[in-house]
Amino acid sequence: MEERTGKSLRRDRVDETRTQVKILVPGDQSMVALLGQRDELLKLVEAAFDTDIVVRGNEITITGRPEEAERVGLLFEELVALLERGHELTAASVGRSIELIKGEEARPTEVLGDILLTGRGKAIAPKTLGQKRYVDAMRRATVTFAIGPAGTGKTYLAVATAVRALQDKEVSRIILTRPAVEAGERLGFLPGTLYEKIDPYMKPLYDALFEMTGADTLPRLMERGTIEVAPLAYMRGRTLNDAFIILDEAQNTTPEQMKMFLTRLGFGSKVVVNGDVTQIDLPPGQTSGLTMMEEILSGIEGIEFVHLGARDVVRHKIVQDIVEAYRRHAERRAQADG
Repeated sequence: MEERTGKSLRRDRVDETRTQVKILVPGDQSMVALLGQRDELLKLVEAAFDTDIVVRGNEITITGRPEEAERVGLLFEELVALLERGHELTAASVGRSIELIKGEEARPTEVLGDILLTGRGKAIAPKTLGQKRYVDAMRRATVTFAIGPAGTGKTYLAVATAVRALQDKEVSRIILTRPAVEAGERLGFLPGTLYEKIDPYMKPLYDALFEMTGADTLPRLMERGTIEVAPLAYMRGRTLNDAFIILDEAQNTTPEQMKMFLTRLGFGSKVVVNGDVTQIDLPPGQTSGLTMMEEILSGIEGIEFVHLGARDVVRHKIVQDIVEAYRRHAERRAQADG
């Protein structure tokens, strides 16, 4: 039998091919929180691994092939650690923890436990390894490009990182911008003033800010100019110092607009550019400013590129399947055209 110092993990050799791993869950942790109502979370673990799991009181015993039993033991150890950090376990978070343990690329506490913000009873953290890499890139780099499909958290995590930077006084303001490019509709045909016409394109940014700052705080921050939400055209001619600047839906910029935006960067600022190159709404024949960025800017110190994919989609499972189906279809068409 082996015991790790400071850990609740013990191992016993059962026979030549099987190992028994025991986890003693601390008394202050609820087994219901760990295993789920009617053991729904435990059943997810049982279905994912070829092991036998027995629960008696606060002790969990896992029996199986050594490598598999160790993985399940590590999984429960990580889930207990997440609970200790105040993370609520759900079927989705346990499912992602299982994927991380099986992939052996990162521990769940390193990804799900990397909390950016806590507010209104909700913790905001990366949910996939790709999202964790995105958050780490935003922390390191001066300019971060995030390219990936809808539902991968590009905008949401960028806004959370910006709000955290503002709270920590790393920047003095947040600027969020999007190109006002319509899918099949022209602004001139919409009713209202210019701001009323633009507002629908800014709504995803307002929604994220509202969730992270609150209904009372956001209007005050916008009134003082601490947070600014504006169309991309309003960035021309400015130098943006001491700011966290997010360009959303960047696939709908032209090369000229992209260059204009990137050269607005001032001292003490960070820039995040995100977009989905499969959803370009520019007129036919118009090149997207996002598609050529990696070719032009790769290798420059302080600039990082992060690519997110179907595995990073954190919406309904069927959205992952839809994204993956479109990716395969595009590959088949490219091969046929080639």
